[in-house]
Amino acid sequence: MEKEDIRENPSFDIIDVAKNIAKEKGIDEMEVIDAMESAIAKAGRTKYGFELDIRAHVDKKTGKINLFRYQEVVEDINLLPSEERINKINISSLSKEQKSLNVGEFVKEELPPLDFGRIAVQTAKQVIFSKVKEAEKIMQFNEFKDRIGEIVNGVVKRVEYGNLIVDLGKGEAILRREELLNREIFRRSDRIRAYINEVKHDLKGPQIFLSRAHNNFLVKLFFQEVPEIYDGIIEVKSVSRDPGSRAKIAVYTKEKSIDPVGACVGMRGSRVQAVVNELQGEKIDIVLWSEDIATFVVNALGPAEVDKVIIEEDLKKIDVIVPDEQLSLAIGRKGQNVRLASSLTGWSIDILTTSQESDRRNEEFKNLSQKFISQLDVDEVIAHLLVTEGFSSIDEVALVSLEELTSIEGFDETLSKELIERAKTCVEKLRIENLSKLKESGVDEYMLNTDFFSTDQLIKLNENNIKTRDQLADLSNSELIEIFRDMDKEKADEIIMDSRKHWYKS
Repeated sequence: MEKEDIRENPSFDIIDVAKNIAKEKGIDEMEVIDAMESAIAKAGRTKYGFELDIRAHVDKKTGKINLFRYQEVVEDINLLPSEERINKINISSLSKEQKSLNVGEFVKEELPPLDFGRIAVQTAKQVIFSKVKEAEKIMQFNEFKDRIGEIVNGVVKRVEYGNLIVDLGKGEAILRREELLNREIFRRSDRIRAYINEVKHDLKGPQIFLSRAHNNFLVKLFFQEVPEIYDGIIEVKSVSRDPGSRAKIAVYTKEKSIDPVGACVGMRGSRVQAVVNELQGEKIDIVLWSEDIATFVVNALGPAEVDKVIIEEDLKKIDVIVPDEQLSLAIGRKGQNVRLASSLTGWSIDILTTSQESDRRNEEFKNLSQKFISQLDVDEVIAHLLVTEGFSSIDEVALVSLEELTSIEGFDETLSKELIERAKTCVEKLRIENLSKLKESGVDEYMLNTDFFSTDQLIKLNENNIKTRDQLADLSNSELIEIFRDMDKEKADEIIMDSRKHWYKS
């Protein structure tokens, strides 16, 4: 007996076909049947009219296909615009069998079975393929949306303008050219490991984006190679990379019996070498993290040797003094070593040689001494003594206690009193001059008279074009803190709220 043709009997094996497609694509059988119903309904509209509301129903047990036209019951069809009447029916026009229907419900009229000709079959196939593809993508999205941050293995399916389309088995992913390592080339059918960087649903549908250049790809590779990191005994504190060239990774452990750097390196370098091989020879410096920023920066600049560090906490800046012969090693090729160390620590790092630092210190000493000589009207010896004792501004001299100043060798009480008085006079003179300049530049009375800001702070605000009460009031607390990095949120809130009080007065 010859096999029956689906075009002659549209219910032929349709449930089996749905099961096979669902199994092949890894999606739910009901998704495929819904796609088939949509396809059959489209074929029905092709025959009976595209404007009609035609729906198909596939019996989930027998596979029988029924085609229906739906019409919504309305009170008076004549009250509707002509273009909206096509799928409506007056409640007064209902037959005896339909009289139980209410307004808003639907008359369901069964249509003759379709003759599945060549064109109808082709149309149905296209709709089914489109719907199944859409269901497949949604399944992929659901599969991978919670896997961001994982490393996955795949096979390069094709290359499009340098971007890789990677087959992950249960879906396809995109690995953009800029997310590859430098000089890295993959061809069709090559196996590849990458980090799931992003999974999103946009106009193009669900998309999975991979990366081999992301910092976390390096971290996850260490998770796989170092059991102590996987178990949480060793913590990865920070990472910085020039993908494909060089990287630094800072590690730490609370376990005193464990050397975190040694554990990451492994026996004869086996663990770190496995990561290096995956990253096409990318050189990796494993750095011991420290809560003390000076120690951390010194570790991060390895293998260069460091003589001294000078920290400026307000600016998150650190000057590192190295021996003259260590300068090129500390900076690295094209500044790579210091740049990676800066990114790793989160601090701005300035490298100086011992001789450069000595020259700079001498220059600063000379300039500061000259400032004291001119502003305090003292001789060179006294100016040098003040600088040597750590005074760096006239303000500091004005605010120092008499006891502290007289404790300096060569400074008696009379001289100390005179210096403090001269410094106070100088500071007041400078304050008056600065206030005058601020007023001339457009700073208003509220700003000049408020107790919230010193003269130096007003100058800084003026430099940021904050001259009036309204301009200050327009700031958020975070913007004010951005200007004054040493200001806390509570103080910033107080200043902003005070500056806005005039807005609420009736």
